[in-house]
Amino acid sequence: MDMRVDILTLFPDSVRAALDVSILGRAMKKGVLEIRCTQIRDYTDNRQQQVDDYPYGGGWGCVMMAQPLKACLDSVMSTSSGRRSRVIYLSPQGRPFCQEEAKRLVREYDHLVLVCGHYEGVDERFIQECVDEELSLGDFVLTGGEIAAMAVTDAVCRLVPGVLSDEECYTGESHWEGLLEYPQYTRPEVWQGRTVPEVLRSGVDRDIRRWRRRKMLERTMDKRPDLWEKFVPETPEDRELVEEIQKERHPVPPPPVLDCRPAREEDLPALLEMAGQARRYLGEQGLEQWQTEYPGREDFQEDIRRGEGWLFTADGLPAGYICISRRPEAAYAQLQGEWLSCAGPYVCIHRMMIGEAYRGGALGGEMLSLAEDLAAGWGCAGIRVDTHPGNQPMLKLLGKHGFETCGAIRLQGGLEDGQPRRALEKLVGKTWN
Repeated sequence: MDMRVDILTLFPDSVRAALDVSILGRAMKKGVLEIRCTQIRDYTDNRQQQVDDYPYGGGWGCVMMAQPLKACLDSVMSTSSGRRSRVIYLSPQGRPFCQEEAKRLVREYDHLVLVCGHYEGVDERFIQECVDEELSLGDFVLTGGEIAAMAVTDAVCRLVPGVLSDEECYTGESHWEGLLEYPQYTRPEVWQGRTVPEVLRSGVDRDIRRWRRRKMLERTMDKRPDLWEKFVPETPEDRELVEEIQKERHPVPPPPVLDCRPAREEDLPALLEMAGQARRYLGEQGLEQWQTEYPGREDFQEDIRRGEGWLFTADGLPAGYICISRRPEAAYAQLQGEWLSCAGPYVCIHRMMIGEAYRGGALGGEMLSLAEDLAAGWGCAGIRVDTHPGNQPMLKLLGKHGFETCGAIRLQGGLEDGQPRRALEKLVGKTWN
Protein backbone atom coordinates (compact mmCIF):
# COMPACT_ATOMS: atom_id res chain seq x y z
CA MET A 1 0.00 0.00 0.00
CA ASP A 2 1.27 3.48 -0.86
CA MET A 3 2.20 6.00 1.83
CA ARG A 4 -0.44 8.61 2.64
CA VAL A 5 0.21 11.81 4.57
CA ASP A 6 -2.57 14.11 5.73
CA ILE A 7 -1.55 17.58 6.91
CA LEU A 8 -4.13 19.48 8.98
CA THR A 9 -3.30 23.15 8.55
CA LEU A 10 -4.61 26.71 8.35
CA PHE A 11 -2.43 27.32 5.28
CA PRO A 12 -2.94 24.39 2.88
CA ASP A 13 -1.98 26.34 -0.25
CA SER A 14 1.46 27.19 1.16
CA VAL A 15 2.11 23.59 2.10
CA ARG A 16 0.97 22.25 -1.27
CA ALA A 17 3.19 24.73 -3.08
CA ALA A 18 6.21 23.27 -1.32
CA LEU A 19 5.34 19.57 -1.51
CA ASP A 20 3.68 19.20 -4.91
CA VAL A 21 6.90 19.84 -6.82
CA SER A 22 10.21 18.10 -7.49
CA ILE A 23 10.77 14.54 -6.27
CA LEU A 24 7.69 14.26 -4.05
CA GLY A 25 5.50 15.76 -6.76
CA ARG A 26 6.72 13.18 -9.29
CA ALA A 27 6.15 10.38 -6.76
CA MET A 28 2.56 11.53 -6.23
CA LYS A 29 1.95 11.50 -9.99
CA LYS A 30 3.28 7.93 -10.11
CA GLY A 31 0.90 6.95 -7.32
CA VAL A 32 3.66 6.01 -4.90
CA LEU A 33 2.66 8.80 -2.48
CA GLU A 34 -0.51 10.56 -1.51
CA ILE A 35 -0.13 13.88 0.31
CA ARG A 36 -3.26 15.80 1.28
CA CYS A 37 -3.56 19.21 2.91
CA THR A 38 -6.84 19.88 4.74
CA GLN A 39 -8.03 23.32 5.84
CA ILE A 40 -8.95 23.22 9.53
CA ARG A 41 -11.23 26.27 9.17
CA ASP A 42 -13.61 24.23 7.00
CA TYR A 43 -14.59 22.24 10.09
CA THR A 44 -15.59 25.01 12.48
CA ASP A 45 -19.14 25.14 13.86
CA ASN A 46 -19.59 28.92 13.52
CA ARG A 47 -20.12 31.30 10.61
CA GLN A 48 -16.93 33.23 11.28
CA GLN A 49 -14.88 30.01 10.86
CA GLN A 50 -13.24 30.82 14.16
CA VAL A 51 -10.53 28.33 15.08
CA ASP A 52 -9.05 30.03 18.17
CA ASP A 53 -10.11 31.72 21.41
CA TYR A 54 -8.64 33.34 24.50
CA PRO A 55 -6.92 31.02 26.99
CA TYR A 56 -8.50 30.16 30.31
CA GLY A 57 -6.50 31.71 33.14
CA GLY A 58 -5.51 34.69 31.05
CA GLY A 59 -2.31 35.34 29.15
CA TRP A 60 -1.13 36.57 25.79
CA GLY A 61 -2.48 35.38 22.46
CA CYS A 62 -5.09 32.78 21.62
CA VAL A 63 -5.32 29.00 21.66
CA MET A 64 -6.59 26.78 18.83
CA MET A 65 -9.93 25.22 19.75
CA ALA A 66 -10.39 21.47 20.12
CA GLN A 67 -13.67 21.25 18.16
CA PRO A 68 -12.49 22.19 14.65
CA LEU A 69 -9.32 20.15 15.07
CA LYS A 70 -11.29 17.08 16.14
CA ALA A 71 -13.85 17.49 13.36
CA CYS A 72 -11.11 17.87 10.77
CA LEU A 73 -9.30 14.80 12.09
CA ASP A 74 -12.50 12.72 12.11
CA SER A 75 -13.12 13.59 8.47
CA VAL A 76 -9.62 12.54 7.48
CA MET A 77 -9.72 9.32 9.46
CA SER A 78 -13.07 8.34 7.95
CA THR A 79 -11.28 7.77 4.63
CA SER A 80 -8.30 5.82 6.00
CA SER A 81 -9.90 2.51 6.90
CA GLY A 82 -7.46 -0.40 6.82
CA ARG A 83 -4.38 1.77 7.11
CA ARG A 84 -1.82 1.82 9.90
CA SER A 85 -2.39 5.41 10.99
CA ARG A 86 -0.46 7.68 13.35
CA VAL A 87 -1.62 11.13 14.51
CA ILE A 88 1.33 13.43 15.18
CA TYR A 89 1.21 16.93 16.62
CA LEU A 90 4.20 19.11 15.62
CA SER A 91 5.21 20.76 18.86
CA PRO A 92 8.36 22.24 20.45
CA GLN A 93 7.55 20.00 23.41
CA GLY A 94 7.77 16.83 21.33
CA ARG A 95 10.51 14.24 21.01
CA PRO A 96 13.27 15.50 18.68
CA PHE A 97 12.77 14.35 15.11
CA CYS A 98 15.76 12.65 13.49
CA GLN A 99 16.63 10.17 10.76
CA GLU A 100 15.88 7.20 13.01
CA GLU A 101 12.41 8.65 13.66
CA ALA A 102 11.84 8.99 9.92
CA LYS A 103 12.88 5.37 9.39
CA ARG A 104 10.57 4.26 12.21
CA LEU A 105 7.57 6.10 10.79
CA VAL A 106 7.96 4.75 7.27
CA ARG A 107 8.56 1.25 8.64
CA GLU A 108 5.62 1.09 11.05
CA TYR A 109 2.90 3.19 9.37
CA ASP A 110 1.42 3.84 5.95
CA HIS A 111 -0.71 6.78 7.04
CA LEU A 112 0.53 9.83 8.91
CA VAL A 113 -1.69 12.66 10.10
CA LEU A 114 0.35 15.77 10.88
CA VAL A 115 -1.39 18.43 12.95
CA CYS A 116 -0.04 21.97 12.56
CA GLY A 117 -0.60 24.20 15.55
CA HIS A 118 -0.64 28.00 15.63
CA TYR A 119 -0.95 30.95 17.99
CA GLU A 120 -0.13 29.89 21.58
CA GLY A 121 -0.75 26.22 20.82
CA VAL A 122 -3.80 23.96 20.83
CA ASP A 123 -6.30 23.00 23.48
CA GLU A 124 -4.63 20.36 25.66
CA ARG A 125 -7.77 18.24 25.61
CA PHE A 126 -7.38 17.65 21.87
CA ILE A 127 -3.82 16.43 22.43
CA GLN A 128 -4.91 14.10 25.21
CA GLU A 129 -7.88 12.76 23.27
CA CYS A 130 -6.61 12.49 19.72
CA VAL A 131 -2.81 12.72 19.38
CA ASP A 132 -0.62 9.61 19.35
CA GLU A 133 2.71 11.42 19.71
CA GLU A 134 4.38 14.80 19.52
CA LEU A 135 7.47 15.56 17.44
CA SER A 136 9.76 18.58 17.40
CA LEU A 137 12.30 19.81 14.86
CA GLY A 138 14.51 21.07 17.67
CA ASP A 139 14.75 23.29 20.69
CA PHE A 140 13.29 26.40 19.09
CA VAL A 141 9.81 27.80 18.39
CA LEU A 142 8.21 28.44 14.98
CA THR A 143 5.19 30.62 14.25
CA GLY A 144 3.29 27.53 13.11
CA GLY A 145 3.61 23.82 12.56
CA GLU A 146 3.64 23.93 8.75
CA ILE A 147 7.41 24.14 8.33
CA ALA A 148 7.87 21.23 10.74
CA ALA A 149 5.15 19.22 8.98
CA MET A 150 6.77 19.78 5.58
CA ALA A 151 10.17 18.74 6.96
CA VAL A 152 8.79 15.54 8.49
CA THR A 153 6.83 14.74 5.33
CA ASP A 154 9.87 15.20 3.10
CA ALA A 155 12.18 13.19 5.38
CA VAL A 156 9.72 10.31 5.67
CA CYS A 157 8.40 10.18 2.12
CA ARG A 158 11.81 10.12 0.44
CA LEU A 159 12.36 6.76 2.21
CA VAL A 160 9.24 5.22 0.68
CA PRO A 161 10.23 2.65 -1.96
CA GLY A 162 9.81 4.08 -5.43
CA VAL A 163 10.14 7.74 -4.47
CA LEU A 164 13.88 7.89 -5.18
CA SER A 165 15.41 6.08 -8.11
CA ASP A 166 17.59 3.79 -5.98
CA GLU A 167 17.90 2.86 -2.34
CA GLU A 168 21.51 4.03 -2.38
CA CYS A 169 20.21 7.58 -2.86
CA TYR A 170 19.51 7.74 0.85
CA THR A 171 21.46 4.91 2.52
CA GLY A 172 24.74 6.77 1.92
CA GLU A 173 23.46 10.11 3.13
CA SER A 174 24.01 11.93 6.41
CA HIS A 175 22.42 10.31 9.48
CA TRP A 176 21.30 7.11 7.75
CA GLU A 177 23.50 5.01 10.03
CA GLY A 178 24.60 7.66 12.47
CA LEU A 179 27.25 9.17 10.19
CA LEU A 180 27.44 12.32 8.09
CA GLU A 181 27.64 12.09 4.30
CA TYR A 182 30.91 12.24 2.39
CA PRO A 183 31.75 15.43 0.40
CA GLN A 184 30.36 15.76 -3.12
CA TYR A 185 31.98 17.33 -6.22
CA THR A 186 30.91 18.11 -9.79
CA ARG A 187 32.39 19.83 -12.83
CA PRO A 188 34.59 21.76 -13.45
CA GLU A 189 37.57 19.77 -12.23
CA VAL A 190 39.30 22.91 -10.94
CA TRP A 191 37.36 25.80 -9.40
CA GLN A 192 38.87 28.82 -7.61
CA GLY A 193 42.16 26.92 -7.46
CA ARG A 194 40.53 23.95 -5.72
CA THR A 195 40.78 20.55 -7.43
CA VAL A 196 38.47 17.57 -7.18
CA PRO A 197 40.25 14.83 -5.16
CA GLU A 198 42.29 12.58 -7.42
CA VAL A 199 40.66 9.39 -6.14
CA LEU A 200 37.27 10.54 -7.46
CA ARG A 201 38.82 11.02 -10.91
CA SER A 202 40.57 7.65 -10.88
CA GLY A 203 37.56 5.58 -11.91
CA VAL A 204 38.55 2.83 -9.45
CA ASP A 205 35.28 1.99 -7.70
CA ARG A 206 36.89 0.19 -4.77
CA ASP A 207 39.16 3.13 -3.97
CA ILE A 208 36.32 5.64 -4.37
CA ARG A 209 34.04 3.68 -2.06
CA ARG A 210 36.75 3.39 0.59
CA TRP A 211 37.60 7.10 0.34
CA ARG A 212 33.95 8.06 0.75
CA ARG A 213 33.52 5.80 3.74
CA ARG A 214 36.57 7.28 5.40
CA LYS A 215 35.29 10.81 4.78
CA MET A 216 31.98 9.88 6.42
CA LEU A 217 33.86 8.76 9.51
CA GLU A 218 36.12 11.82 9.54
CA ARG A 219 33.30 14.31 9.05
CA THR A 220 31.28 12.80 11.86
CA MET A 221 34.30 12.90 14.17
CA ASP A 222 34.93 16.56 13.36
CA LYS A 223 31.49 18.07 12.89
CA ARG A 224 29.27 16.00 15.17
CA PRO A 225 31.22 14.59 18.12
CA ASP A 226 27.86 13.88 19.78
CA LEU A 227 27.00 11.45 16.97
CA TRP A 228 30.50 10.01 16.96
CA GLU A 229 30.23 9.08 20.64
CA LYS A 230 27.27 6.84 19.78
CA PHE A 231 28.77 5.28 16.65
CA VAL A 232 30.19 1.76 16.96
CA PRO A 233 32.25 0.51 13.99
CA GLU A 234 30.90 -2.96 13.33
CA THR A 235 32.62 -4.00 10.10
CA PRO A 236 36.30 -4.87 9.68
CA GLU A 237 36.64 -2.06 7.14
CA ASP A 238 35.21 0.56 9.51
CA ARG A 239 37.46 -0.59 12.33
CA GLU A 240 40.47 -0.48 10.00
CA LEU A 241 39.56 3.01 8.79
CA VAL A 242 39.02 4.35 12.31
CA GLU A 243 42.39 2.98 13.38
CA GLU A 244 43.99 4.49 10.27
CA ILE A 245 42.49 7.91 11.01
CA GLN A 246 43.48 7.83 14.66
CA LYS A 247 47.04 6.86 13.82
CA GLU A 248 47.35 9.74 11.38
CA ARG A 249 45.83 12.26 13.76
CA HIS A 250 47.50 11.01 16.90
CA PRO A 251 50.72 9.35 15.77
CA VAL A 252 52.33 7.20 18.42
CA PRO A 253 55.87 8.42 19.02
CA PRO A 254 58.55 5.80 18.52
CA PRO A 255 59.49 4.01 21.72
CA PRO A 256 62.47 5.55 23.51
CA VAL A 257 65.89 4.02 23.01
CA LEU A 258 66.68 2.18 26.24
CA ASP A 259 70.19 1.73 27.53
CA CYS A 260 71.88 0.94 30.83
CA ARG A 261 75.19 1.48 32.57
CA PRO A 262 76.60 1.27 36.08
CA ALA A 263 75.27 4.09 38.21
CA ARG A 264 77.66 6.89 39.19
CA GLU A 265 77.83 9.51 41.95
CA GLU A 266 76.59 12.21 39.60
CA ASP A 267 73.41 10.19 39.12
CA LEU A 268 72.38 10.59 42.78
CA PRO A 269 70.00 13.57 42.21
CA ALA A 270 68.14 11.62 39.53
CA LEU A 271 68.01 8.49 41.71
CA LEU A 272 66.63 10.42 44.68
CA GLU A 273 64.00 12.04 42.44
CA MET A 274 62.94 8.61 41.17
CA ALA A 275 62.81 7.29 44.73
CA GLY A 276 60.52 10.16 45.68
CA GLN A 277 58.22 9.39 42.76
CA ALA A 278 58.12 5.72 43.74
CA ARG A 279 57.38 6.65 47.36
CA ARG A 280 54.40 8.78 46.31
CA TYR A 281 53.18 6.08 43.93
CA LEU A 282 53.23 3.39 46.63
CA GLY A 283 51.66 5.73 49.15
CA GLU A 284 48.76 6.39 46.76
CA GLN A 285 48.13 2.64 46.78
CA GLY A 286 47.93 2.66 50.57
CA LEU A 287 51.16 0.68 51.01
CA GLU A 288 53.69 1.30 53.77
CA GLN A 289 56.52 0.14 51.48
CA TRP A 290 59.21 2.84 51.09
CA GLN A 291 57.22 5.32 53.17
CA THR A 292 60.27 6.04 55.38
CA GLU A 293 63.47 7.67 54.13
CA TYR A 294 64.41 4.35 52.53
CA PRO A 295 65.87 4.11 49.96
CA GLY A 296 68.04 7.14 50.58
CA ARG A 297 71.31 8.67 49.48
CA GLU A 298 73.46 6.29 51.55
CA ASP A 299 71.73 3.23 50.09
CA PHE A 300 72.43 4.35 46.53
CA GLN A 301 75.99 5.38 47.39
CA GLU A 302 76.64 1.90 48.81
CA ASP A 303 75.22 0.29 45.63
CA ILE A 304 77.50 2.46 43.51
CA ARG A 305 80.53 1.73 45.68
CA ARG A 306 79.94 -2.03 45.35
CA GLY A 307 79.27 -1.80 41.60
CA GLU A 308 75.74 -3.19 42.08
CA GLY A 309 73.67 -0.20 40.96
CA TRP A 310 72.48 0.10 37.37
CA LEU A 311 70.98 3.20 35.83
CA PHE A 312 68.62 2.74 32.88
CA THR A 313 68.15 5.60 30.45
CA ALA A 314 65.49 6.35 27.81
CA ASP A 315 66.83 8.46 24.96
CA GLY A 316 69.71 9.34 27.28
CA LEU A 317 67.51 10.52 30.17
CA PRO A 318 67.38 8.75 33.58
CA ALA A 319 64.39 6.39 33.52
CA GLY A 320 64.93 3.52 35.96
CA TYR A 321 67.24 1.98 38.52
CA ILE A 322 67.93 -1.51 39.85
CA CYS A 323 70.39 -2.98 42.33
CA ILE A 324 71.62 -6.45 41.30
CA SER A 325 73.68 -8.10 43.99
CA ARG A 326 75.37 -11.46 44.58
CA ARG A 327 75.50 -10.86 48.30
CA PRO A 328 73.20 -13.22 50.27
CA GLU A 329 70.18 -11.53 51.88
CA ALA A 330 69.86 -12.43 55.57
CA ALA A 331 66.05 -12.28 55.55
CA TYR A 332 65.88 -14.85 52.77
CA ALA A 333 67.34 -17.49 55.08
CA GLN A 334 64.16 -17.18 57.18
CA LEU A 335 61.76 -17.81 54.27
CA GLN A 336 58.40 -19.24 55.27
CA GLY A 337 58.21 -21.50 52.23
CA GLU A 338 60.79 -22.99 49.88
CA TRP A 339 63.05 -21.39 47.29
CA LEU A 340 63.07 -22.86 43.81
CA SER A 341 66.87 -23.12 43.71
CA CYS A 342 67.02 -24.58 47.27
CA ALA A 343 70.79 -24.06 47.63
CA GLY A 344 73.70 -22.55 45.79
CA PRO A 345 74.45 -19.02 44.66
CA TYR A 346 71.69 -16.65 43.68
CA VAL A 347 71.25 -13.04 42.62
CA CYS A 348 69.19 -10.53 44.62
CA ILE A 349 67.23 -7.63 43.20
CA HIS A 350 66.88 -4.58 45.44
CA ARG A 351 65.60 -1.02 45.03
CA MET A 352 64.07 -1.54 41.61
CA MET A 353 62.22 1.61 40.51
CA ILE A 354 60.94 3.17 37.31
CA GLY A 355 60.45 6.90 36.70
CA GLU A 356 56.78 7.90 36.52
CA ALA A 357 57.09 8.93 32.86
CA TYR A 358 58.16 5.40 31.88
CA ARG A 359 55.77 3.17 33.84
CA GLY A 360 53.77 0.66 31.87
CA GLY A 361 56.33 0.34 29.07
CA ALA A 362 59.11 -2.07 28.27
CA LEU A 363 61.57 -0.72 30.83
CA GLY A 364 60.65 -3.11 33.65
CA GLY A 365 61.21 -6.12 31.43
CA GLU A 366 64.57 -4.76 30.29
CA MET A 367 65.71 -4.35 33.89
CA LEU A 368 64.73 -7.91 34.78
CA SER A 369 66.45 -9.18 31.63
CA LEU A 370 69.69 -7.53 32.77
CA ALA A 371 69.41 -9.33 36.12
CA GLU A 372 68.85 -12.61 34.29
CA ASP A 373 71.85 -12.08 32.01
CA LEU A 374 74.13 -11.21 34.91
CA ALA A 375 72.89 -14.17 36.97
CA ALA A 376 73.54 -16.57 34.10
CA GLY A 377 76.98 -15.09 33.50
CA TRP A 378 77.88 -15.48 37.17
CA GLY A 379 76.72 -19.11 37.20
CA CYS A 380 73.85 -18.49 39.61
CA ALA A 381 70.83 -20.73 39.84
CA GLY A 382 68.16 -18.11 40.32
CA ILE A 383 67.13 -14.52 40.88
CA ARG A 384 65.40 -13.67 44.16
CA VAL A 385 63.37 -10.60 44.96
CA ASP A 386 60.84 -9.48 47.53
CA THR A 387 58.07 -6.89 47.46
CA HIS A 388 55.08 -5.78 49.48
CA PRO A 389 52.18 -8.31 49.30
CA GLY A 390 49.91 -5.50 48.11
CA ASN A 391 52.22 -4.12 45.42
CA GLN A 392 50.15 -5.46 42.53
CA PRO A 393 51.98 -3.64 39.70
CA MET A 394 55.30 -5.13 40.80
CA LEU A 395 53.81 -8.59 41.35
CA LYS A 396 52.20 -8.46 37.92
CA LEU A 397 55.50 -7.45 36.30
CA LEU A 398 57.41 -10.22 38.05
CA GLY A 399 54.77 -12.82 37.19
CA LYS A 400 54.80 -11.76 33.55
CA HIS A 401 58.55 -12.41 33.41
CA GLY A 402 58.53 -15.86 34.97
CA PHE A 403 58.96 -15.19 38.70
CA GLU A 404 57.12 -17.52 41.06
CA THR A 405 56.00 -16.88 44.63
CA CYS A 406 58.03 -19.01 47.04
CA GLY A 407 56.74 -17.80 50.41
CA ALA A 408 56.94 -14.88 52.83
CA ILE A 409 59.72 -13.12 54.72
CA ARG A 410 60.12 -10.24 57.17
CA LEU A 411 62.75 -7.60 56.51
CA GLN A 412 65.71 -7.53 58.87
CA GLY A 413 67.42 -4.32 59.91
CA GLY A 414 67.14 -0.82 58.49
CA LEU A 415 64.15 1.54 58.49
CA GLU A 416 61.71 -1.13 57.32
CA ASP A 417 62.76 -3.78 59.84
CA GLY A 418 60.04 -6.37 60.47
CA GLN A 419 57.79 -5.43 57.53
CA PRO A 420 56.24 -8.41 55.71
CA ARG A 421 57.21 -9.13 52.14
CA ARG A 422 56.31 -11.67 49.50
CA ALA A 423 59.37 -13.55 48.22
CA LEU A 424 59.70 -14.62 44.59
CA GLU A 425 62.33 -16.40 42.50
CA LYS A 426 63.06 -17.24 38.90
CA LEU A 427 65.39 -20.07 37.89
CA VAL A 428 67.96 -19.06 35.31
CA GLY A 429 70.55 -21.80 35.26
CA LYS A 430 71.68 -24.93 37.05
CA THR A 431 69.54 -26.05 39.99
CA TRP A 432 71.63 -26.57 43.12
CA ASN A 433 70.58 -29.19 45.66
